[in-house]
Amino acid sequence: MSPDEVIYLAVLLVSIPVGFLFKKGDLRIKQFGGAAAGLVLTLATCHIHTLHSLITILGTWLIINISPRACHYLTLGWTFSYLLFFRTIGYFGFPEPTPFTNAVQLLLTLKMVSLANEVQELTRAKKQDVTSFAKGPVIGVIPTMPGLVEILCYSYCYVGLMTGPFFRYRTYHDWLNQPNSTIIPSWKPLLSRMKMIPIFGVFFLVVSHFFPLQYVRSDAFYERGLLFRIFYMVPIFFVFRMRFYVAWLCAECACISAAFGAYPTTAKSRSGGGPTVEYVPISSNSDEGGASSITYDYETIKNIDPHGTDFCVKVKDGMRYWNMSVQWWLAQYIYKSAPVRSYVLRSAWTMLISAYWHGIHPGYYLSFLTIPLCLAAEGAMESGFLRHLTPAGRLYGDWVQWFLKMRAYDYMCMGFVLLTFEDTVRYWSSIYYCVHLGALAFFLLGKRLGLQRAWASQKDKDGALEKPQRQE
Repeated sequence: MSPDEVIYLAVLLVSIPVGFLFKKGDLRIKQFGGAAAGLVLTLATCHIHTLHSLITILGTWLIINISPRACHYLTLGWTFSYLLFFRTIGYFGFPEPTPFTNAVQLLLTLKMVSLANEVQELTRAKKQDVTSFAKGPVIGVIPTMPGLVEILCYSYCYVGLMTGPFFRYRTYHDWLNQPNSTIIPSWKPLLSRMKMIPIFGVFFLVVSHFFPLQYVRSDAFYERGLLFRIFYMVPIFFVFRMRFYVAWLCAECACISAAFGAYPTTAKSRSGGGPTVEYVPISSNSDEGGASSITYDYETIKNIDPHGTDFCVKVKDGMRYWNMSVQWWLAQYIYKSAPVRSYVLRSAWTMLISAYWHGIHPGYYLSFLTIPLCLAAEGAMESGFLRHLTPAGRLYGDWVQWFLKMRAYDYMCMGFVLLTFEDTVRYWSSIYYCVHLGALAFFLLGKRLGLQRAWASQKDKDGALEKPQRQE
């Protein structure tokens, strides 16, 4: 483990017992104590580079106050433009930010864009209340526009500050205003999420020791055989997954210990977004006996599904189980507003924005923009071949598709971790761009099979029409 990884892990582990203290606190302790803890952590790890987050917050505050009706896209433009300056700051003679600053800035960008959208929704809801006699239920809308102090506290809250999960301002507001958080269960869901962390951690340490990433950058690696080079991407992606499984599960546990993101199961919460239907929150004068019948979940802050990530069949589903709160953000604010209508092209647009959000390293773009090709191949084979199989044949087809899905993610992971254009292309070319060419081949095959079935179906229809004419 690198020194930065040790610090990340230490922060996450300390955040878990700290969460129990905040769970017992009132609104002011949660709001100002949580922000103070987060600000101290930011200053300790980011130093002078804390100014980047402060400038981003102040710019967003100005935008939502000047133009609350159109602040969403203005904030999106502001925060993503500042990300470009932040990533290229070395070219302007300023010191390079620390890795911790980058982590804070990434999550803060998501928060500010989401906050602006929530303010815009509040403005729209108020306008509808004025112009409409019937007031319909509005789910997830913030009750009032937050001021600068509230925005600062939301932005620097220690929960998910560096590793996520992403959460909306409404989720944060509901946490502050929990009437009786002590009756919300924490220990049972906490232990349930913690039980696999040691196993994933051991897997990470052992496999990363025997299969170091640095070896791929050496000339000696490319003197090995083709099968070895293809195989090597499997443990690299395995180590990559284990690292994030540990980090995100610890981050979830820090939320659970503070009862952050806890909602009744009747709210049908989604990761990142929160409740999707109306629900009855527990009142402050409810006793523990009356509240015992209410069951809670932490779906709002769920950021990773290891089983789903490893064993889902499709590339499309693999994205849904990985970094789930950020996937919700991308779907809500990028995918839905994409300038194209095609699913594959919308996905390409979303992956392009996701790559930009992650950084300016070419490896991000090479990896993320491979996903639309895999999605297109997956869709073509589904419509042209897989959906026409028998149940037994579909079972075998799913296993083959799962194997190919994992190899596709192994392949794309190499670009994500190698980062540079030269290293990524050198590795991919050494295995003959097998996933790119394989996806293209499956896409063409699926289209061909689909056309053949369409021609056969049309021929059968024409034949059915000819029979009555011959009888006449």
